[in-house]
Amino acid sequence: MPHEKLPEALGGSPSLDVDTKSTKVTRFLHRLKGQPDKQAAFSYSSEPVYLSEQSSIDDAGDRDFKNATHADANEDDDLKKFYEPIATYEGRHRYDPKAQWTAQEEKILVRRLDYKICAWVCFMFFALQLDRGNISQALSDNMLDDLNMSTNDYNNGQNIFYVSFLLAELPSQLISKKLGPDNWIPIQMVCWSVVACSQSHITGRSTFFLTRSLLGIIEGGFIPDVILYLSYFYKSKELPVRLSYFWGAYCLTFIISAFLAFGILHLRGYNGMAGWQWLFALEGSLTAVIGIISWFYLPPSPTQTASKFRGKDGWFSEREEIIMVNRILRDDPSKGDMHNRQAVTPRLLWEALKDYDMWPIYLLGLSWQIPATPATNYLTLILKSLNFSTFTTNLLTIPSYCLFFIQLIFLTWFSEKINNRFLIIFFCQIWMLPLLIALEVLPGGSAYNWSRYALNALLVGYPYVHAIIGWYPFPVTLKANAERLKTSSGYDQPQRWLRSYPYRRLGPIQYIYRTADSPLYRTGNKVLLGLVAYNMALIISMKVYYMWRNSTREKKWGAMSEREKSVYLATTTDKGNKRLDFRFAH
Repeated sequence: MPHEKLPEALGGSPSLDVDTKSTKVTRFLHRLKGQPDKQAAFSYSSEPVYLSEQSSIDDAGDRDFKNATHADANEDDDLKKFYEPIATYEGRHRYDPKAQWTAQEEKILVRRLDYKICAWVCFMFFALQLDRGNISQALSDNMLDDLNMSTNDYNNGQNIFYVSFLLAELPSQLISKKLGPDNWIPIQMVCWSVVACSQSHITGRSTFFLTRSLLGIIEGGFIPDVILYLSYFYKSKELPVRLSYFWGAYCLTFIISAFLAFGILHLRGYNGMAGWQWLFALEGSLTAVIGIISWFYLPPSPTQTASKFRGKDGWFSEREEIIMVNRILRDDPSKGDMHNRQAVTPRLLWEALKDYDMWPIYLLGLSWQIPATPATNYLTLILKSLNFSTFTTNLLTIPSYCLFFIQLIFLTWFSEKINNRFLIIFFCQIWMLPLLIALEVLPGGSAYNWSRYALNALLVGYPYVHAIIGWYPFPVTLKANAERLKTSSGYDQPQRWLRSYPYRRLGPIQYIYRTADSPLYRTGNKVLLGLVAYNMALIISMKVYYMWRNSTREKKWGAMSEREKSVYLATTTDKGNKRLDFRFAH
């Protein structure tokens, strides 16, 4: 947003008293962001009533807030053009800086969004994980033996998948921004379902590598594309919980797919096909159906829900669309800087990539979950090596994913409750440390099979903090109060994508569990213990770094007079987390 042009554009000359102008700016922004301003009471009551931080009137009661008018309407007319969305923004016709609504209205509307949007997004993620995760169930049906492949071949195939996944992410996101995630996501789903089905006809190492690469290329941008799509409907504070539902679907897929595999793998020998071949063919077909339905189901934005499939009147009334558009823009005005079919330029991506304050988050994203990844990828192979049958092996994976799901939902909620990310992320590594030590020192032999299973199950069910560090709406967020302007100008879309880019992509790219080290994987577990130590040191260093960054800015901000702060807020060209009034949440 063009802060540097603000003084000249306020309707006066550059010599106009800066206190007057900056006061107007601050008062307008407080109202726009839903913050109390003692001079901005509404005129319908002798007792001032202010919009809450959620842009609602909590104590509206019997009052008719529809008759309320701003006392400073003239100032609003002068200033609102600096914070309104661009003319081509898809919700521009519903933008109203004076719009008001009750907390109950917003609560009901968000619940409808959960049913209409979030639930279907979780269902689509179920389809993604079904196709990229069923390789684990296929292994339990002796797929490697049938194809004359080794564990190392499986490692190579998985690494090919994740490298392809990584390389395809950014191009896929650029396509999604141009076509719209509501169009691009269903196209992705149908395309990868074709590849998923074709896995039923792989004949050896070469075709296995080819299908893993194609799956990675096509699936690569799905998760960031979905997060971008959700950001059209939800505010920043609402996203972490919805993303915990999203990752909860990831976990539930493992549970449901274990039951599906239990039944499908019994088809081994039918029509001359192995059980794992039936698994790939049937589950890939299911994804194709979900992808086709998604093409017709997904609306482009909150104000574009009308269609033959969704109904000619759409899902929401005009009143509800006004609430949705304005609550999103008040939470993050930068969402109005681009429309949902607008491509991102390389310059914007480069500006986001240069943000060195985000580098620690990117670095942690590369390694935080590696210690649990081998156990997750190899759980069925480990159980088979412990002499459990194919069907028992698939059923024994279920308790670990139930634990995974419970921890995911609870810890995401708890992180928001205590407003602390450091403790939860650090706890993830603390959880894994004793389990890896126990796996390293536990003797071999069939007498310890159930103990080894329990340790691996607990490791697979580790505290999954992806919704906190990977998809947190902004991993470092502004502290705002009545005196300090909350800004969202740095929450641009390229930064959202880059924050999601490294997470979970490089973690599995390793050869930690190898054929020569099986079945106890002593060497691999030593490597994992070293990675846990590295992650713990990195997390502590991040905590110290962000505390130092906040302290440095607080000293500069605290040394400024109120007049200087007002001038800074009205004229600064600093953006996002480079502003002096920005504080990192950690």
